[in-house]
Amino acid sequence: MTREEFKSSKIPSEALQSLGAGHIAYVKPMTSEDVNSLFPETPKLEAGLKLWVLLHADGTPILLADSREAAVANAAEQELETVSLH
Repeated sequence: MTREEFKSSKIPSEALQSLGAGHIAYVKPMTSEDVNSLFPETPKLEAGLKLWVLLHADGTPILLADSREAAVANAAEQELETVSLH
């Protein structure tokens, strides 16, 4: 494949969403104000808290934690490779 062919090729969004499924989890910082949009069932939290969320490769939430270390430890327990999102 030439460079131009590679640049013009497109991967279907469904294929991108399934990359890493069951193997990769994302660790992302967030504030308590953002929690309810991702975890609607979560009770309202005190404003201004810095939290960490662990997400499956497709964006499905796995865990909400008060430290990055706790989120990464949970991923390790589930044998998931972690990647940071900013």
